[in-house]
Amino acid sequence: MSKVEFDTIIKPMPDMNAAFVEFPFSALEHFGSIGRIKIKALFDNKVEYRGLLAKMDKDGCHLIGLNQEIRKALNKKAGDEIHVSLEKDVEERTIEIPYELGIILESDREMARFFNGLSFTNRKEYVRWITEPKRQETKTARLNQVPELLANKVRTPYKK
Repeated sequence: MSKVEFDTIIKPMPDMNAAFVEFPFSALEHFGSIGRIKIKALFDNKVEYRGLLAKMDKDGCHLIGLNQEIRKALNKKAGDEIHVSLEKDVEERTIEIPYELGIILESDREMARFFNGLSFTNRKEYVRWITEPKRQETKTARLNQVPELLANKVRTPYKK
């Protein structure tokens, strides 16, 4: 589980405002897996990221997505060079549940079971969706939507 470092070029996702970097090594050799691998990364020795090294094709190519927030923090865009340092993430991923969401989850065992079965990322999206708005009215409106979303097994509150 040693750290891996490399320099690479940020590549654009076709027809999307998204970008990624390719992992230039064998995931099997470095991490003992060829599927999705939880990682901790550091980009340009500045921006930390906990996410996935995701297998993207049958040839075994793995990618790391660079969301807009990361690119903005680095002041980088597709075509720019980036230094990547990463290691397998073996720490438990936890998220603090806001009090109001906790009350909703406690009110229905099935809803709580579904929510707790979501991936870390999906649980984090629900929490962020509820806590990000500045206006209390927006937060309240979103909290009121949570029971229906979870009852309908909606994995993310964000519209795709």
